[in-house]
Amino acid sequence: MVSTRTHRRARGFTLIELLVVLAILTLLAGLVGPRVLNQLGGAKSKTAGVQIADLDKSLELFKLDVGRYPTTEEGLEALAKKPGSVNGWNGPYLKGGVPTDPWNNPYRYANSGGAIEILSMGADGALGGDGENADIRNTP
Repeated sequence: MVSTRTHRRARGFTLIELLVVLAILTLLAGLVGPRVLNQLGGAKSKTAGVQIADLDKSLELFKLDVGRYPTTEEGLEALAKKPGSVNGWNGPYLKGGVPTDPWNNPYRYANSGGAIEILSMGADGALGGDGENADIRNTP
């Protein structure tokens, strides 16, 4: 004899199961999230260092062609566009123009009597700071 009563199997998840999975995902995000964000920040600082090294090499090429580094007034733009009446300029020395730092701020450039400085002021855009806010500059 066949029972007229049939049992339906519940398909899907119960509310308790969903809450348990959500709690586990929240714990994982809490543990992994800060580490991932720290790595991302470190990557921006490293990117700025690499860009500064590339700018430094481009400035060396400029100096080989022109006989001097760009003045502070000419700035890094001299690597992308020929400044005024400069003889021997064989650029552009940068593809795509002068980059901004990873925080979308322009790099600072100064030429004080042949000693050049290229500077990114870090995430906060102000001089000094620690961690991601630290200044990144070319090393002489």
